[in-house]
Amino acid sequence: MSAIGIIIGREFRERVMKKSFIISTILTPLLMVGIMVGTSFIMATNVGEAKRIAVVDRSGVIAPSLASTEVIVYEPTDRTPEELRAESDEQMYGFLVIGEDIVDNPSNVSLYSYSTSTMEVESAIARDIEEVIEQHRLKAYDIENLPQIMEEVEADVTLRSYKLGEENEEDKESSSVLAFGLAYIFGFMMYIFVIIYGSQVMQGVIEEKSSKVLEVMVATVRPYQLMMGKILGIASVAVLQFVIWIVIIIVGGSVVMQFLMPTEMVESAAAISAGTADMAAMEGAGVDIELAAMLANATDIGFLVRFFGSFLLYFLGGYLLYAAMFAAVGSAVDNVQDAQQFQTPITMPIIIGFLVMMFAMKEPHAQLSMWCSMIPFTSPIVMMARLPFDVPMWELALSLAILAASFVFMVWAAAKIYRIGIFMHGRKPSYKELWQWIRMRD
Repeated sequence: MSAIGIIIGREFRERVMKKSFIISTILTPLLMVGIMVGTSFIMATNVGEAKRIAVVDRSGVIAPSLASTEVIVYEPTDRTPEELRAESDEQMYGFLVIGEDIVDNPSNVSLYSYSTSTMEVESAIARDIEEVIEQHRLKAYDIENLPQIMEEVEADVTLRSYKLGEENEEDKESSSVLAFGLAYIFGFMMYIFVIIYGSQVMQGVIEEKSSKVLEVMVATVRPYQLMMGKILGIASVAVLQFVIWIVIIIVGGSVVMQFLMPTEMVESAAAISAGTADMAAMEGAGVDIELAAMLANATDIGFLVRFFGSFLLYFLGGYLLYAAMFAAVGSAVDNVQDAQQFQTPITMPIIIGFLVMMFAMKEPHAQLSMWCSMIPFTSPIVMMARLPFDVPMWELALSLAILAASFVFMVWAAAKIYRIGIFMHGRKPSYKELWQWIRMRD
């Protein structure tokens, strides 16, 4: 254990003392926030130039009622489609041909654009025509004061969601937006962390093997100790970086709430957390209930400790599992190019886990989500998507137990490969040879 501790310290100091670690640790969370804010700002402020579209309305019903917007400008015309096709006006986006029976046959409409049209434009046009057709059909019923009636019966439903409390506990306001956001962000972070830090282990082993440093080191420590020290050393770097990011996020979030959030919103979130919120009064004051509930959940210490604690456990388990496999690959080859053959079986489960994570965010308790959160190769990513949706404790405990047992087995198997592979140079072993190395007795 003392030898492993020395190697852990060496790997930790070697990476933490680099400028790249300090810069990435500080800039990464700021960059992520900047990207999200910048993307939202760009989408909100840059709507692009309005698309001018000529409208050939053979029905005589649709064109007069089509209202132009910032996105699309409708220009009714008497010209024929053949004339419009021949003109090819650069200032025009295209032209719309509406059939005579459009009211009875809503599919009788075609868009001809001078360049490939976008889904946004097509959806906007379809939506505008649908509204005109619906209004025309309603008028056919000859109902007096129909627009006023439609306005009076229109309803805007605001659904409040509550999580049922345990016995002797009050129901709590919940936020599906927060749960969905946390599931995506932390599932994606798990995906990136496992790949990045697992690859670092493989590259570190390949570099040491190529530079002959390894032959000197194994004269004083066993290959198993060297592998474990490298894996745990890089893991400690990842944990330190993660803890720093969490501190930055929590502190930064608190500052943003104090300076940017209205006082009424902060007080409403605190009232929801304490269970003393007067929803009717909050609605009367114009407070966004969904946003207040999201802030209340985001500032719940118990929820944060449980969520971040689970993330840390799954990160360590997933990292250690994949790092052992990456270390085995690194010891079996001489360069990164040769490692591609063996990396595919390792990265495929990670990619599958990420794809299942997207499904699990929508259906966290489905059979596919449950089983993939038990399989150790996908559970670190999939379980992150399920955690905000109250996973049963027995599922969480069983998943972690399977992950821990799989890590122990994988370290044992990887150590078998590592023991022989670090001394081999000049050729790539086959999968059959790797299996023989694992089965070989000490």
